[in-house]
Amino acid sequence: MPENLFVINSQGEKELFSFKKVYHSVREVGVSKFLAIEIAKTIKNEAYPGIKTLEIFKKVKELLKKEAPGAAMRYSLKEGMRKLGPTGFPFEKYVGEIFSKNGFEVKLNQYIQGQCSRYEIDFLAKKDNLFYIGECKYHNLPGEQVHLNIALANYARFLDIKNGNFLKKDSFRNLRIESLLVTNTKFTAEVIQYSKCVNVKMLGWNYPRNKGLEHLIANQKLYPVTILPSFKGKLVDVFSEKRMMLAKDVFKIEVKEFAKKNKIPEEKLESMIKEAKVLLI
Repeated sequence: MPENLFVINSQGEKELFSFKKVYHSVREVGVSKFLAIEIAKTIKNEAYPGIKTLEIFKKVKELLKKEAPGAAMRYSLKEGMRKLGPTGFPFEKYVGEIFSKNGFEVKLNQYIQGQCSRYEIDFLAKKDNLFYIGECKYHNLPGEQVHLNIALANYARFLDIKNGNFLKKDSFRNLRIESLLVTNTKFTAEVIQYSKCVNVKMLGWNYPRNKGLEHLIANQKLYPVTILPSFKGKLVDVFSEKRMMLAKDVFKIEVKEFAKKNKIPEEKLESMIKEAKVLLI
């Protein structure tokens, strides 16, 4: 491999190949230092000038499948969240489940009248004296980011709601009201700077640093059901309708009844349950 090997990232930009980046990405899904080093060495030896990071991802995933199937699924988290499409509604339900599992009272798709206009809010989440007005931004293409126009619209909507009558009710009197922007991808530097300035909270890929969405998911094993290799196609509509957004939800399934009612092959459901056991147990 050339000493200064450039790869093409998901945004089509050139960047230096990083052995450490590959190593740490593998270590983060729970494999041993030895295996992480061996995989990173293999990738380094097989890499070539102009290789896409997507191809590197696929190579790493294949190597993990052979040695650690559960880690291979965890490594596919970003890909799994992209499968919560093509609309953003399943992602909103998934985010709602994450907050619910963290002790929040969650309401999805609520209509709220602001001072000047009426808005559909993706989710409201309350815990103790904290109340979030949440906006979800879902992307299903690699490399997409949340840009400044989204942050500006989110804050303008939040201010209009604050100036309306909704939050003037007695039930909100002692609550800390905050705007929260959630995405399955990354925020641009402009969005981070602006949202910090206006005190909007954000949760996305690797944001906050080392406390991002992927860390919250992994630490509490709140993986989306779409991370399971057997979960394909229109199954997302079936599971979304039933609010079964987490991989662990497949353990609730009575296979024969569920298969018949939803016209899903029993073998597929049984495969998903086996995969969930490898992932979670």
